[in-house]
Amino acid sequence: MQLRPWARRTGARSRVSVVVPVYRVEQYVAACLDSVLAQASRGLDLEVVVVDDGSPDASGAIADAYAERDPRVRVVHTGNHGLGAARNEGLRHVTGDLVTFADSDDVVPPGAYATLLRHLQRTDSDFVTGSVARWEDGGLAEPPWMRRLHATREALTIEEHPELLGDVFAWNKLFRRDFWEGAGLAWPEGVRYEDQPTTTDAYLRARRFGVVPEVVYHWRIRHDGTSITQQRSSLEDLRDRWATKRMALASVEAHGSEAVTRVFRDRVLAGDLHRYFDEIPGCPDAWWELLHAGVVELYSARSLTHSGLTPAYRLVGWLVEQGRREDAAAVVSHLRALDGPLPRVQTPTGPRLDVPVIDLRTVAPAALELRPHEA
Repeated sequence: MQLRPWARRTGARSRVSVVVPVYRVEQYVAACLDSVLAQASRGLDLEVVVVDDGSPDASGAIADAYAERDPRVRVVHTGNHGLGAARNEGLRHVTGDLVTFADSDDVVPPGAYATLLRHLQRTDSDFVTGSVARWEDGGLAEPPWMRRLHATREALTIEEHPELLGDVFAWNKLFRRDFWEGAGLAWPEGVRYEDQPTTTDAYLRARRFGVVPEVVYHWRIRHDGTSITQQRSSLEDLRDRWATKRMALASVEAHGSEAVTRVFRDRVLAGDLHRYFDEIPGCPDAWWELLHAGVVELYSARSLTHSGLTPAYRLVGWLVEQGRREDAAAVVSHLRALDGPLPRVQTPTGPRLDVPVIDLRTVAPAALELRPHEA
């Protein structure tokens, strides 16, 4: 039997290569690098490859200063080509048998890499993923859906846990480098939301992947308008979101499992649409047309009424499918004014949503119905 490269290093410390792209993060990058460098421990050494993606601020210089005083850090300076290209460039310079990623405005909590590495070695998995905490307004909170997806410590195939395809993040995972290269993985370039297509392919191509319940990454939520996730009202953002959803869906369908495809369509593919639906009131015509076209393309065969969205957003999704822009905007605006869930009413067939701002006689019952745990 041919041993994997990592297996031939028995008795040696595993080297974790961390790829850190930087762009306009001068106020955050030091905290990120400090948290990464602190991950070194018995049985684990570090190599940090910082890719200065043509940053116009002092980010690259800060990284250079780290490299001057710490031999574990190397800096690659490139023109500005975007996050996916920067990650791919970093991968061309790594030497470790394991690889992971960190975004330069985030922080890796103490012991995170050691936790991932232990489980990787114990389970002989191709990669391991852990939970994430959102770091917002000075506080940390683990999203309930991330806690649910990472509830147990185990090693799985995608058929055993297809909903984990919803954990699309690049930076809460530790990959065996030989798996990454052997599976032909790379980050899409020139498009936002590049995480989902690549992590989808990783789940689908892995012999098995490990899951740990620990929070292994602190994701900084910024409100200064510079974060990609704050730009959902732009046409460019929405075009890229549809593009990466198409890529991920194509990979899942090519995998050939009806069960995995069904879970992906219902529980994963629609996961962030509510954030786009929030932009409907007052949106430009071209943005609405693109939103409607994408929803019809991806969900006309199986309506968003089947999705894992909350009841109010399943209703909005159905209205978008039908091209009912004014009604969709009215529901979103009403939901904002309520500052909470839409009320429920009892009917002879069971509870349903109560939405006084639209004519419910023109709405399909499936768009209003509640599931048993939602009543």
